[in-house]
Amino acid sequence: MTKSAMAFWIASSTLLCLLTSAGTTSGVSLAKAKKASSHDSQTGSMRKLNQFLFDDFSYLNNSQLEKNGWIIRTEPGWPGVPGATWSKAGVTIVKDPANAKNSIIRMTSSTDGTSANTTQTQICHQRKYLEGTYAARVRFTDKPVSGEPGDQVVQSFYTISPLKAPMDLDYSELDWEYLPIGGWGIDGPTLYATTWETFSPEPNWKKDNVFETIRTAQGGWHTLVTQVTEGKVRYFLDGKLFVEHGGNYYPEDTMSINFNLWFIRDGMAKASGVRQYVEDIDWVLFQAGMRLAPENVEDVVADLRRQRIYFRDTVPAKVPALVSPCNF
Repeated sequence: MTKSAMAFWIASSTLLCLLTSAGTTSGVSLAKAKKASSHDSQTGSMRKLNQFLFDDFSYLNNSQLEKNGWIIRTEPGWPGVPGATWSKAGVTIVKDPANAKNSIIRMTSSTDGTSANTTQTQICHQRKYLEGTYAARVRFTDKPVSGEPGDQVVQSFYTISPLKAPMDLDYSELDWEYLPIGGWGIDGPTLYATTWETFSPEPNWKKDNVFETIRTAQGGWHTLVTQVTEGKVRYFLDGKLFVEHGGNYYPEDTMSINFNLWFIRDGMAKASGVRQYVEDIDWVLFQAGMRLAPENVEDVVADLRRQRIYFRDTVPAKVPALVSPCNF
């Protein structure tokens, strides 16, 4: 398939999904949409339709991953354990245990309870995303793959912009975070969906966010979908609406796409020896400007895989391009 044909396929398929799912997700009928459209609006809509990211993570090594715009974090800093190392070696390409023909990203973080021997992992894509549909297939884990359990660990898929100053009102962050043994004042396995207005970092910690939780074990593969359109942020877990946020919490600033695996400060187990935890990522997708239903996301991914399209990025960088620090 040529690049132009691919762009047309993405545009037509996602527009059809938008206008036909759930009583038309755009909130208007096809006839009304045609009647109300103008040349300029059609051009703008098609431009957004053509802004699409898909990565199947079918790589042989990290160099190929980085060539496609991913940054493997090495910079120190928040979040997690002060003094911990953000490990490039902790990000690997492995075969899917359930399908030897499929490759996945595996993040491995480890600790022995001390900051000197704690490694955390994170990958970030370029900062050029805002409104549209974000989705990823992620495998959360409930226990370490080696060592004694008990550490408060966070496994995530999220989007974020830099915090320009404490309580910056343009700050934007949308989180999926799984805590297999709890943390942040909640005991037991907890999945968070959190939408941020802003925060002030330590030592003057203050936050302004809204969140919802599911307090049951979530180990295993999940499809996570975040719709950011029309002043609403909607989070879907495995096809079902989890929570909707809006108002002042709707993102204002361009964000990067991220995954990370880190330990909660002061949440280490009183166990000896090294413990290793993993989080796996099968694929990630972004469609600009459109509220794709979860079932439409799954259909698009399946169609891309049938056509052996393993990577596509037609989301233009901002002009001038924004710095993507991958340190937050």
